[in-house]
Amino acid sequence: MTTPDHPLKQTPLTAAHRAMGAKMVPFGEWDMPVQYRGILEEHRAVRSAAGLFDVSHMGEVEFRGSGALAAVQRLTSNDAARLRTGQVHYSALTTEAGTFVDDLTVYKVADDHYMVTLNAGNIGKDVGWIRDHGTGTAEFRDVSDETALLAIQGPRAVEILQRLTPVDLAAVPYYWFVTGQVVGKRTILSRTGYTGEDGFEAYLSPQHAAAVWDALLEAGSPLGLLPCGLGARDTLRLEAKMALYGNDIDDAHTVLEADLGWIVKLEKGEFVGRAALAKQKAEGIARKLVGFEMVGRGIARSHYPILKGGERIGEVTSGAPSAWLNRNIGLGYVAIAHAAVGTEIEILIRDQPVAARIVKTPFYKRPGS
Repeated sequence: MTTPDHPLKQTPLTAAHRAMGAKMVPFGEWDMPVQYRGILEEHRAVRSAAGLFDVSHMGEVEFRGSGALAAVQRLTSNDAARLRTGQVHYSALTTEAGTFVDDLTVYKVADDHYMVTLNAGNIGKDVGWIRDHGTGTAEFRDVSDETALLAIQGPRAVEILQRLTPVDLAAVPYYWFVTGQVVGKRTILSRTGYTGEDGFEAYLSPQHAAAVWDALLEAGSPLGLLPCGLGARDTLRLEAKMALYGNDIDDAHTVLEADLGWIVKLEKGEFVGRAALAKQKAEGIARKLVGFEMVGRGIARSHYPILKGGERIGEVTSGAPSAWLNRNIGLGYVAIAHAAVGTEIEILIRDQPVAARIVKTPFYKRPGS
C-alpha cells in the first residue's frame, strides 16, 4: 500500500511512461505502465511486429568467486554445471518441500560469476532466503538498483535492435547472451523473453535506459513496434504457457506439480528441496497444472473452481481472452486423474458451471519454433 512514507518505487523510465500517456498502476511496490494504446493492440503488435517493455522492476543478484557455482547449485533445481559461458537457463529457487520461493533465470557470465534474475515482487524475500540458506564461499550481491532491463519482443524485434548495435544478433542462439553496445551504451543482450516470441532482453545501467528506450522506439515505430505494458505482457505469457509467480506457481505447489519437471535435475546432487521432489517423483503427483480453453461462453479467472461432473477437482490460476487465438483460455491445477488432454471440465463462473476442455499447451507457439 502506498503512503507518503512509502511511495511506489519508480523505474528509470517512469517519467517517460507518463509523458507517453501510459496508464500507470501499482504493481507490487512499483509504479508501472499497464497499457499505452490498449492491451489488445499491444498484444497483437508483439505477435505481428514488435513490442518494447520496461521490466526494470525485475531483480538481479550476482554470485562471484570460486564458490559461485556451488551456491547456485545448492539453491536452485536445474543443473547450472551444464551451462557454458554465455548461456542462460530457466530454474527455480526451491523450498525444502520442493515448492517455489521463486522462478528465475540463471546466467553464466564466467566460471566464477553467475547472475540470477528474480521476480520484482520477490526480490526482498529471495535475497533473504538466499542469505539464510547460505552462499558458501561465494560473494553474493543484490545489483537490482544498479540494473535497468528492457525487453524487445516479436518477429521484427531482432531486425529493429540490429539497427542500434554492432553485435551480430543472428549469431546469438536462443537462451544465450553477449555483452556489447547499444547506441554506444554497454548492454548485456540476452535472447530470452516472456512472450513466446523471439527477441532480446537488454540489461544496462539505469542512467542509459532512457537513451536506449527512445532509440528503440524511433527505430522500431516505422516497423510496427509499440511500447507495451504489463497487461499485454500477462496475456502474451499466458498464450505461451509461461508461469506467473503468485498465480500459477507459489510456495504451495511443487515444481513437478507445475509441469516443470524439466527444470528439476535430481542427478546433479544435493539441493534445497531435492529430497521432497525425489519422493514425489517416485510416488507420483496428485495434481498438475494444465491448460484449458472455454467451450461455453465465459472467461475463467484466478481462483474460480474447476469441476468435473459437478465435483470440484481443482482451481483456475490464470485466465483471459486470447487476443491472438480468439478464444478464452486458462491454466489451473486439477487432480491428476482428470489431467489428460481432451478431458471435458467445467469452470464455475458466478455460480454457473461453464463448459471447458483441457488442451495441449502452449496455446501459442511462434512459427518455426
